[in-house]
Amino acid sequence: MAEETELRARLAALKTEHRTLDARIEALTAALTVDQLELRRMKKAKLALRDEIARIEDQILPDIIA
Repeated sequence: MAEETELRARLAALKTEHRTLDARIEALTAALTVDQLELRRMKKAKLALRDEIARIEDQILPDIIA
C-alpha cells in the first residue's frame, strides 16, 4: 500500500511537471523569436514525461485480461 501511495505522489508530480512544460512550450512558441533547439528539447522531455506517466498509471491500475 505504501508503494501505491509513493506511485500516486510521483504521478501527481509528473503530471504537474508535464503541465508546466506544456505551458513553457506554448509561451516559447508564441514568442517573436523561437529557439528551435530549445523547443525540440522541451517537446522531447514532455514526451518522456508522458511515457513515464503512462508507465506509472499502468503499475497502479494494471490491465486485467478477462
